[in-house]
Amino acid sequence: MVQMTVEQFQASIDPADKPSADLSPELQAMWHAKAGCWEEAHEIAQEIHTPLGSWIHALLHLIEGDVGNAGYWFRKADRPTRTVSEIDALWIEITRQLLED
Repeated sequence: MVQMTVEQFQASIDPADKPSADLSPELQAMWHAKAGCWEEAHEIAQEIHTPLGSWIHALLHLIEGDVGNAGYWFRKADRPTRTVSEIDALWIEITRQLLED
């Protein structure tokens, strides 16, 4: 398991690079999401068949601007629906949970 803070994780993100192979698929998806690599993040999230994967998927559809689809994934994750204005806070919330688990 990777031991770091959200701030350290965020500082490790470089769009010209790739995420560490040591990262879980969930953290790899979050890395790509923050790096602006939506397609890569979405490909990974589609293969995470857990409530946490659905929560990440919801975030990705918010980033995409597809609020209706995001709502579906929030419900599937059993999480409250969030808005586009909350994308950054939601990214931090999900990442923090992933790093603490």
